[in-house]
Amino acid sequence: MTGNDVRTHCPKQATMRGRNHARPGRALWGAGVALVALLSVAGVARAASALMPYPASARFDVGSLSIPGGVSVVWEGTRTPMLERAVGRFRARLAALGGIPAPAADAPGAATTPLHIHVGADPAYLSVTAREGYRLTVDAHGIDLAADGPAGVLHGLATLLQLAQAGPQSPAIAYVRIDDAPRFAWRGVMIDVARHFMTIETLKRQIDAMEMVKLDVLHLHLSDGQGFRVESRVFPRLATVASHGQFYTQGQIRDLVAYAADRGIRIVPEFDTPGHAFALLLAYPDLASQTPVPGDRHQINVAAINPTLEDSYRFLRRLYGEMGHLFPDRYFHAGGDEVSPTQWTKNAEIAAFMRQHGFATPQQLQAAFTARIQKILQDQGKIMMGWDEITEASIPDNVVIEAWRGSKFIASATRAGHPVVVSAGYYLDLLQPASEHYLVDPLDPHANGLTPDLAEKLRPKLGAMVDALKLDPSATMSPAQDRLVMGGEAPLWAEVVTDEMLDARLWPRSAAIAERFWSPASVRDVPDMYRRLAVVQDELCVTGLQAQANRYRMAARLSPGDAGPVLTLADATSPIRHYGHNHSAAHGQKGPIVQQMNTLGDIAAPDSAGAERFSDLARRYVAGDHSVRPVLEAMLTRWRDNDAAFQAVSAGRPILEDARPASQELKALAQAGLDALAGRKGKDWRAATGALLARQDQAVAASANMVVSHTVAQPPADLLQDITPGVRTLAGLD
Repeated sequence: MTGNDVRTHCPKQATMRGRNHARPGRALWGAGVALVALLSVAGVARAASALMPYPASARFDVGSLSIPGGVSVVWEGTRTPMLERAVGRFRARLAALGGIPAPAADAPGAATTPLHIHVGADPAYLSVTAREGYRLTVDAHGIDLAADGPAGVLHGLATLLQLAQAGPQSPAIAYVRIDDAPRFAWRGVMIDVARHFMTIETLKRQIDAMEMVKLDVLHLHLSDGQGFRVESRVFPRLATVASHGQFYTQGQIRDLVAYAADRGIRIVPEFDTPGHAFALLLAYPDLASQTPVPGDRHQINVAAINPTLEDSYRFLRRLYGEMGHLFPDRYFHAGGDEVSPTQWTKNAEIAAFMRQHGFATPQQLQAAFTARIQKILQDQGKIMMGWDEITEASIPDNVVIEAWRGSKFIASATRAGHPVVVSAGYYLDLLQPASEHYLVDPLDPHANGLTPDLAEKLRPKLGAMVDALKLDPSATMSPAQDRLVMGGEAPLWAEVVTDEMLDARLWPRSAAIAERFWSPASVRDVPDMYRRLAVVQDELCVTGLQAQANRYRMAARLSPGDAGPVLTLADATSPIRHYGHNHSAAHGQKGPIVQQMNTLGDIAAPDSAGAERFSDLARRYVAGDHSVRPVLEAMLTRWRDNDAAFQAVSAGRPILEDARPASQELKALAQAGLDALAGRKGKDWRAATGALLARQDQAVAASANMVVSHTVAQPPADLLQDITPGVRTLAGLD
């Protein structure tokens, strides 16, 4: 460092779980990536800690640029209405974050700060080859943003917004030079709107948040057993019968696609076949392999199209053609996952067809179906995308495989020459904390899958499917295979996610995954990620996300007039994992269990920001920083004393009464932490605290994977105590 230069870099790089995947032709300043440990200036440190995804290269200087009256844009290059609207969103968000009025248009003057935008034309905008790189400079003279194309402008403005820090009179932006481009071109989330319908307004909020963290693909799962969600004018019964009254009109879809495109986001539709087709087959039963019975919960999950009927292909050709015009993206997801073999083998006509045409297994019949669907989509100008089961078909190399059953399918699909989008390791509906997803790299074929021991435990529940999920220790990836990995997606299946819950289930974890898809592979410091994630979550909520507002609404329904004790308990806990909270997946003696969707387990987030902060402060305290002790004591006292209030508000309310033991456990943990701070660490105390912590470890282990989550007793109210690690640190029982 020289003069006032403060350069960010990574002093402690953990062992990488993948290869550094540099995109060809994109020169970056270097592979050094910033964490804030060595920043000596508080303002610069705050600016760096707010960035997510972290840029490929960032160089901070001491000082900041005040923005008392917003920005005045000076354009150079291609200026379009879309970019004008992007600047308008930037101004509105800056006003929300900084507390300043947002000028309606460019009005150069003494009160405004100049923002020079240099942008080149990009005919590949809204494609996987879009020019997304940008260079951002902030100094005493103003702001300079140079972008390779419109996408780069959007990304540069998103970074600029994260750099803005509220001040006593006006926001300010730290002096910085950034040279940035993404590691992967495909950076997506998948939202299941079939199991639970999500309104257009809710989807637009997610798109706005995606823009702010540089995600660029929204994969919509639009059909499944529970519903078909898009109006079809060719097959109107899909709306009148298959949607159960909840669907998007074609006008709404066009509006949503345009809304996303304005924000640099492509929408890829998924209409799943031949399985997951119960809703579709209710509307058109002549195409079914087994006659659909309304209300049959088993069929909802397994019903499949009859692949031996020419009418099935005529139907899908017309349907996919109509849907393809609504969704202009080149990629079209045709599903192809989890086809139940008995749907075909127990149909005498299909079984006879298989014998006559030499299909020895249902998988071979599905492969033939897949090949025909691929040809239909190709004829319509689309590139087929599907779940990794479709690799059993003879399909062209350009078909995109979404690897979901384990990372070894990344290796096998790329070995066969297919582009791959990775979703294994990023399933948000598993309710794992952000750190679990953050440490999975898309290029690591050993990062996700079943160990041999776990595979055998799962075999009684999943049968032969476990063989497909087992880790392959010999799996390796060549540089050529690495280049076929287009990126990744974070799926959120919605069996236990309502429209009201979507914001909090998708965010802020999607921001951490966005960093994994954008930033260099060496960016993997989990505590630093959580520090920045808390800031990003607040920014998203201030600018429109309703995660916190909806959680308050849910808590207020449970405890009208006194939601505070409910929220305090929810904020210190997280829901059990690996589908343990999905009670509808289990069956009691009297049949399927009805899933409640407004419990403490639905309100609690997979990551507790307060508990993460507490753990960080606890680590600092035991390392010698006793200045944080008052904060620790205040947090622990609040959690301890909340139990009395919770016991009072829960009286006579069965959902809350179920959580009383969880509240008592939180109280006990908080008291143990206070005792540790007070130096009460005698033999008996250590034994009692050790037993308390062991109970929490057992609770976490009870949903550590999919088999135990449905076979082992779960903790009360499906809640895990997230302050446990911090208490363990204070107690010296790590």
